[in-house]
Amino acid sequence: MVRPTLEATGKDAMTALIPLTNTPRDYAWGQIDGVARTLGWEPTGGPEAELWLGAHPLSPSRSAGPTQWHDLAEWERDSGAPLPYLLKLLSAASPLSLQAHPTPAQAAEGFEREQAAGLPLAARERNYKDPNAKPELIVAVADGFEALCGFRPVAQTLALIDALVEASDSPVSLVPWRDAASAGVREGFAWLLSGTADVDAAVAAATATAQSHPRRFELVDRLSRQFPGDPGILVAQMLHHVTLAAGEALWLPAGNIHAYLRGTGVELMGPSDNVLRGGLTPKHVDRAELQRVLDFTPGPVSRLAPRERGENVVAYRPASVPSGAGVGFELLLVTGDATVRTGSPAIALTVEGTFSLTSEGADAAADRGAIVFVDAPAELRVTGAGRLFIATGA
Repeated sequence: MVRPTLEATGKDAMTALIPLTNTPRDYAWGQIDGVARTLGWEPTGGPEAELWLGAHPLSPSRSAGPTQWHDLAEWERDSGAPLPYLLKLLSAASPLSLQAHPTPAQAAEGFEREQAAGLPLAARERNYKDPNAKPELIVAVADGFEALCGFRPVAQTLALIDALVEASDSPVSLVPWRDAASAGVREGFAWLLSGTADVDAAVAAATATAQSHPRRFELVDRLSRQFPGDPGILVAQMLHHVTLAAGEALWLPAGNIHAYLRGTGVELMGPSDNVLRGGLTPKHVDRAELQRVLDFTPGPVSRLAPRERGENVVAYRPASVPSGAGVGFELLLVTGDATVRTGSPAIALTVEGTFSLTSEGADAAADRGAIVFVDAPAELRVTGAGRLFIATGA
């Protein structure tokens, strides 16, 4: 695979600027050549769902320059300085699973429980791959990033069910769903994941109605064609459905149920791969464990507004909302000449334009698609124009 031009100098500087690379993960939901198209890399011709940039052992970023370590997992072990985040470029052509992530306490307990049970880390039925939490934020790279996130107020869900009932040829099959939903978010969700024949009938009735009225019930119709018979089709109707423009962001704290539907975005999260799934996926689903970690509180869309950090720099920092207090990472977006100070070793990713980075005698020139690892907290002088994302500890 041809990589973007990236040159690094200043080997003897206190701070090193090191080129990185990695191989996109080819999950089936990924856009064909999605990562390559976004970064200007050579296309693979297959689905390119995620590019992981960090030290997570499932896909650690590799050094693309002269270093004493092969990848960031090895750097992390050698340096004794764990990265407090995992950065990803995500490119979705179809929905990811309905999912949520645990709190730090839930992750530690779940990991210890599955370790004690002797479940191999690679086992399909494994929920907890590590003992860490995975709160995450996502910033749309292009207009049209579409997601489900968080429970809507019950009244909004009931209004949608009533519209389906009115348009359905089998309205009686939808009544048990309405009854369960009217009892509350937790009760309606539990009913949909109960696996009863009434649930199957409600899914079938809603699917038939949406296929007869595809514009009116577009999301039901779309999900039913991709995941026929899945109760997650109806769970999705309990959630906020949002479309982001480039630069807009969502914050998904522990317990928030969500699913990305399509589009390209930059994700920043805790250094974890702990995912509890409830549907809309061929992967392992553990509905009981998902319900154990969910926050069933309905509320507004969990948008994360960027804050100006200086000229040509904005910060997406989860502490700007109450549920993000204490999260140890933030994502910076640099669009022109700027000076930024990182709170930890950092990873920079150029998605548009050309930049150069300078710190303590080290410099790196990076055009679109380049990835640079800054191996210590540093003051970075950035020159250029475009869009450069920098992941750092808060």
